[in-house]
Amino acid sequence: MRGGIDGLGTRHPIGAQLPAAFAEDPLMQRFTEGLDGVLAPLLTVLDCQEAYLDPALAPRDFTTWLGSWVGAELTDDEPEAMLREAVAAAAALHRLRGTARGLAEAVRLAFGVLPEIHESGGAQWSARPLGEFPGDPVAALTVVLRVPDPAAVDQRRLNDLVRAARPAHIPCTVQVIPIERT
Repeated sequence: MRGGIDGLGTRHPIGAQLPAAFAEDPLMQRFTEGLDGVLAPLLTVLDCQEAYLDPALAPRDFTTWLGSWVGAELTDDEPEAMLREAVAAAAALHRLRGTARGLAEAVRLAFGVLPEIHESGGAQWSARPLGEFPGDPVAALTVVLRVPDPAAVDQRRLNDLVRAARPAHIPCTVQVIPIERT
C-alpha cells in the first residue's frame, strides 16, 4: 500500500518558478513549499507511470485495478505471483478466447493447474469430395482438473471460468478429480 513519504522533494519547486515580485517574499516561498509537499507524491507517480502500468512492478492493489482494466479473471485472494501473471497474460488470453489453448491457460492462471481438455471437433481436408468429417457429430467439451484435494477447488468459480472461456455454442462438462497416486 502506498502512503506519504516525509521530506519527499520535487524536482520542480513552485517557489523557483514565481515571478520576481514574489521570489523574495518569505511568506510566498513558505506557502509554495507547502504546495510542493502536497504535489510531490503526484509528480513522483507521474515520473514513474510506466512502473505503475507494468504488472511486475506495480503495487499489489494497483495491479488488481489494472486487472479490471484488461478483463483479467481475478478474485481478491490470489497469491501475488499468480495475480501478476494473470494480469500480464490477460490481453494474450483475449486473443485465444474460445480455443482449447486459451481455455487451458485461463484455468491454469486461475487455479495453478493445467487442465485436460477433451473436445469432440476436428479439422482436416480431403482431396476428394464427400470425405468423412473428423470428430463426433455432436459437439461436446470436457474439462478435467486433476488436483491433490478436489474439495479445495472452488467448483463454482471453475464452472464460471470455463463457461466464459469456452466457445459459446459448445456444451461443456467440468470435472475436478483427485490426482491418481501410484
